[in-house]
Order: sequence, then C-alpha cells, then structure tokens
Amino acid sequence: MMKAMVPLCLLVAMLHPNVYSLTQTDHHTDQPEATDTQEQHSLEVDPLESCQRIIASNTDFAFQFYRQATTQEPDKNIFFSPVSISAALALLALGSRGSSQAQLLEGLAFNLTNIQKEEIHDGFRQLLRLLNRPGSQVQLNMGNTLFMDKHLKPMKTFLKDIKKLYRAKAVSSSFQDSTEAKKEINDYVKKKTHGNINQILEDLDPNTLMVIVNYIYFKAYWENPFNIKGTHKDFFHLNAKTSVEVEMMIRDGFYKAYSDRKLSCKVVQIPYKGDVTALFILPNKGKMKELERVLTKNTVYKWERSLQRRRMELRIPKLSISGTYDLKRILTNLGVTDVFSNWADLSGITGNPDVKVSKATHKALLKIHENGTEVAAANSIDFLPHSAPPIVKFNHPFLLLIVDQYTQTILFMGKIVNPAEK
Repeated sequence: MMKAMVPLCLLVAMLHPNVYSLTQTDHHTDQPEATDTQEQHSLEVDPLESCQRIIASNTDFAFQFYRQATTQEPDKNIFFSPVSISAALALLALGSRGSSQAQLLEGLAFNLTNIQKEEIHDGFRQLLRLLNRPGSQVQLNMGNTLFMDKHLKPMKTFLKDIKKLYRAKAVSSSFQDSTEAKKEINDYVKKKTHGNINQILEDLDPNTLMVIVNYIYFKAYWENPFNIKGTHKDFFHLNAKTSVEVEMMIRDGFYKAYSDRKLSCKVVQIPYKGDVTALFILPNKGKMKELERVLTKNTVYKWERSLQRRRMELRIPKLSISGTYDLKRILTNLGVTDVFSNWADLSGITGNPDVKVSKATHKALLKIHENGTEVAAANSIDFLPHSAPPIVKFNHPFLLLIVDQYTQTILFMGKIVNPAEK
C-alpha cells in the first residue's frame, strides 16, 4: 500500500494522507501553551543543567547542516536557524517509532548510547523555556504549531506531550480547501515573524493531513549602536574580480576580538543588549574554503576562550539576507531516510504507521542595521584616546554566528558572500 506523504516544513512540516478514511475528531482545538508557572510546580532538575545535555549535539548538528548547505550552494549566501530545525525535527521524532525515530535523533547528532530519548525531549523542553525567558532585553520567540486536518485523529498522548515538551499547540484546519488552508498557515507565520516571512508555503496538496510550523523570531539591539551618520557607500569584494556597492556601517570602540593566525582569520564578538552576541568571522581573502573545512564546535569554543577586549574601527555592511532550504535533501545526506520513504513509522502521531514525510522546508531571514536587527536612530560614545585605532573591515565574504550566551545555543548561522543580494 502506498504511504501517505508528510510535507514537513520548517518554518514548516506537513503530513500527507492515506487511502482509508480517517474518523472525525473533536479534541484538537487551539490549546494554551504550557506556562512556566505550571512547570515550576513540578519537581525538576536545574533547567540549565537539563538543556546542557543537548547543547553539544545541537552545535554539532549546526555545523553538519552548514556543511551540507554550503556544498549544495558553494558561492551563495547561507542563513539558517539550527536550533529551530533541531526543535522541529525532535518534535517529529517524538511522533516517530523504530528506525524512523533513531535516524531522526542520530541525524540531529545525538549518540543514543549516551543519552536517553526522554533526556533529549526534556532537554528541548527546558531549552525552549529558557530561550523564551521573560524579562530578557532580546525579543526571542520560538514555538511550534500543528495544523491538523479536521478528519485526522491524533493520539491524545501525542497532543499532551508536544504541548508540554515543545510548547506546541494543535489547530484544526480543513485542507480540502487547500487555498484557504495555505492562506491560514502563511498568515500565521507572517504574524509570528512580525511580517518578516510572508510566505512559507507556496503550494499545498489538498491531500495533506498535517502541517507542522516551527517559527523563530529574533529582534535585538546592539549594546553599542553604530552611528547612522557614519554609514557610507563602500565596496564589498565578492571575489578577486567582482565587487558590489554596499552601505558600510562604521564604529570606533572596544570589542572582544581574536586573530587566529593558524586559521588565517579574525574573529570579532559584537554584543546585543541582553545575553545574545554575534560572532563575526573574517577569513583572509581566498581562505574561506580552508576555514570552512575546519569549522567545528571546538574551533568556536577556542575562539570564544581567546577573545580579548581591544579598540578597533569596525566596518560592517548593512544587510538583509534570507535562506530557504530543502531539508529532505540535506537530511537524506545526513542519514535520515526512513521518514521520507515507505518504511516511515510515524505511528506515535496517529497510532497508524501509514504516513510519511514528503516535503521539508526551512526559511530564515536576517537584517543587520546600525541599531541591531532593526533600523533606529541612536548614538553611543566610548571615551577614546586620540590615536587612530586599527581598522577591521568586513569587505569580503565572512561567517556569522548569533549565540544565546546563557544557554550557549547557536540561534542562527550564516555566510555572507554578497550582502547586496536580495
């Protein structure tokens, strides 16, 4: 028998149907997300300690995904949210069984002899709770929503678990009217990303049974903004032969930085207000591919340990870049094959093994401006000596990591090859 297909998209995931009818269900109306106050009543270990168990694997996955993305598009901008992809796929693993589940978790860089599945899911529960922590100066909202066809009957335990572990809620939808369902999902993502991502779904098969939407929205301001009056036109060198004109921001101030002579690159850490920092990595001209080959979590840990505060004149291009990825292609290369095949077992979702993932998509967007991730006029002055500082100019391809320092989670990762590319 042919299996149903599950387009899984990130910002989205989808389930495609089977040949026999699915009985009507009445228990997947909008549900409130689990609140921190509810969680605090349960006896539990320190949330930071619990989420630390999954951070190393999440970081390994981030670099594995980056390698796949850059192999597929070697000379293109790259930008994605590894933690967003990990959370959506771990949620899918929660509804998977057998080798489908093992491949998903191993594809997310978990060694299942060293960590229990329950520890992984609890790690994500605590991580999502800490990333969405109230009172932070960074606006970071991340969550999952399942749009389920009104004829699909999900298991109550699955609905309960996704709410408790992944801050996910289920919404009843009618996929037979695919135009209206597509609009409903796109409008939802647009709202959750504050208008930044208008269309995550371009088409929607009327046979779809479920769409899993994972969204992440990030807005933050530099601890020390760039002065808008200093921004000027300059050239960014895509390669030895080609340049484009960009708006170059400029700031003379103190930053934590490190020159890695062995890897021929400079690393500059720019703090946002709150617990999030951006790590800008500038390889020497022509050295990007060598740097990419040795890019691992240990390399980044070494850089972070080696950073020292120093004065510099920093020049960084304003930019707005996005990345859209076929997750099915990348995950298949990482050994996650069963969920996309007739061997798929997603019986943890419906109690029925006859569905599979047919499509998986991720989309992420970044804007960098003088005041952080959104334009706003502001001035900040460091008291500087009258000598001229060294200039660090990001005027050729560079790497970027945006890291939540509190949990040591890579929120976003990218390579800026052409800041002028829309």
